[in-house]
Amino acid sequence: MSGVSFVPDDFDPPRELVLPAFHLVPLGAEHNTPDHAAWMSSIAHIRATPGFEQTDWPPVEGMTLEANLGDLEAHARDFAERTGFTFTVLRPGTEEVIGCLYIYPAKDGEHDAHVRSWVRADVAELDAPLYGAVSRWLAERWPFERVLYADRVAEPR
Repeated sequence: MSGVSFVPDDFDPPRELVLPAFHLVPLGAEHNTPDHAAWMSSIAHIRATPGFEQTDWPPVEGMTLEANLGDLEAHARDFAERTGFTFTVLRPGTEEVIGCLYIYPAKDGEHDAHVRSWVRADVAELDAPLYGAVSRWLAERWPFERVLYADRVAEPR
């Protein structure tokens, strides 16, 4: 990161967000099996999620559990080094992974942070509520003034 910190040295990153529909905690190796199952079950859905449409993640062909573990370990290192913050989205009261949230430095020169999130296809109705909750959390608890986070449109009722 060229010696420039992503967050101020005196900033203590939140380590969880607890709401009735989901519980966010830092993503780590302990989430490997349920994380892998979550995104592998929803590849097409995630690739169509706002913020992921122009990316190559998740890979269409998937990946091995071992390769996924390597990714999770890299995200945990980023969190520890304060260069990026990845949270797993759990069903409250369980270890069931239903999504993921990524908070990383923006590369466009206009924003402080680039944020992306996804939920499994079978809980797609949680995408807009997650977006809203994370947007409020970022504004209230994180030190970013300009966040790039693809808008969601609530599903008509």
